[in-house]
Amino acid sequence: MPLHRGSTRRPRYVVIGASFFALSTVLGCASAARSDTAGAGARANHADARAIRSDIAFLASDRLEGRGTGTPGNDSAAAFIARRFAALGLTPLAPDFEQRFVAHPLAGHNAEPRSRRTQNVASLLQARDPALRNEYVVIGAHFDHLGRSTEGALDPERKNAVRRGADDNASGTAAVLELARLFAAAPARRSLVFVTFSGEELGLLGSEYFVANSPIPLDSTMAMINFDMVGRLREDKLIVYGVATATELPTLLDSVNSVGNAPLRIAALGDGYGPSDHSSFYARNIPVLHFFTDLHDDYHRASDVVRKINAPGEAHVVDVAERLIRAIADRPSRLTFVRSASPPVASSRQGSDVYLGSIPDMSGAGEGLRLTGISAGSPAEQAGLVSGDVVVEFGGRPVKDLYDFSDALYSHKPGDSVSVVVLRNGDRKQFTVRLGKRG
Repeated sequence: MPLHRGSTRRPRYVVIGASFFALSTVLGCASAARSDTAGAGARANHADARAIRSDIAFLASDRLEGRGTGTPGNDSAAAFIARRFAALGLTPLAPDFEQRFVAHPLAGHNAEPRSRRTQNVASLLQARDPALRNEYVVIGAHFDHLGRSTEGALDPERKNAVRRGADDNASGTAAVLELARLFAAAPARRSLVFVTFSGEELGLLGSEYFVANSPIPLDSTMAMINFDMVGRLREDKLIVYGVATATELPTLLDSVNSVGNAPLRIAALGDGYGPSDHSSFYARNIPVLHFFTDLHDDYHRASDVVRKINAPGEAHVVDVAERLIRAIADRPSRLTFVRSASPPVASSRQGSDVYLGSIPDMSGAGEGLRLTGISAGSPAEQAGLVSGDVVVEFGGRPVKDLYDFSDALYSHKPGDSVSVVVLRNGDRKQFTVRLGKRG
């Protein structure tokens, strides 16, 4: 997931070129890096935590070096995904295209323009109902991460370290692979498109290209379900964005969460925009849902590794998602799309290097912004802020949610001293923070 969640940021790179290349046909017969019988031994109608962990372990391995867009590790990840789709009998989409994009930095960066080759991987599972075969639900996640690049990294001092992206977003990719296995065993009434995107960390490049050159009719696409950072379920808390993008989605989500395993504690948020690939589809008038198990202190750092993944928790998320996708795909009628007034507007946060060191609660529950963590040695810790504090005022500006907090924070520059007012166990406390510089 790109940096600065909670807002729609402009791509860090400009894309010029043709189409992305789905590797499924070319590589469908290649030898697999792991057994193509993923999930063997698991019940056909339940997610397999062992298979999920195995997939994440491969995607986040040293061999793939963090899957940076346009790198050999990214290509290897794409080949791995293509083999898995092919082994399930899925039909590859758009096998004829290849993308070259020229990426050049925006203001404030001095590197030379560079060209990289990359690819999405997309495959189709045909509907079981011939009458609904030409209607689709898209299930997606990005498989790229930062690799060895410090661009977008929150630990740039580690320079050439591999940022493996176990949670961001090997976990989402593993969820898509597991859902492909579950639905291949029991297809839905409508057709399903399973797609993994490259270039997301550079500004949603893969999903933007997919919708601009879609191998399926977008006006026949019923919904898009996205998975980004779903491997760190804590206290059974799941965030689902996009529930206000179709009239029926809140009721459907509630109903599928009430059966099967113990219900998850779902924070259902309405927004269909956001810094992940679902936003590209919502901008084309398609209902979306985005599954997310929240931020953590390893986000965009080399410490986002496999041993910190909660595989049984992710399997629980996948089971809920499978029931929801099936409920959507098997409905007699299509969802009723709801358009928000306008997309959120990026503010002065773009390109800012101001640093506080707090980890926000992305669920948006309650008044103010709750902090789920504080980075060691950060300005926030030095000022006395602690996990659980609820920020209600920053630099004299009221804070009601993440948007208010981000706008207030990024209106300052490194070195500024600002007043921060928090609620701590119901008591109002004021602190003075001297803001740092990221990295």
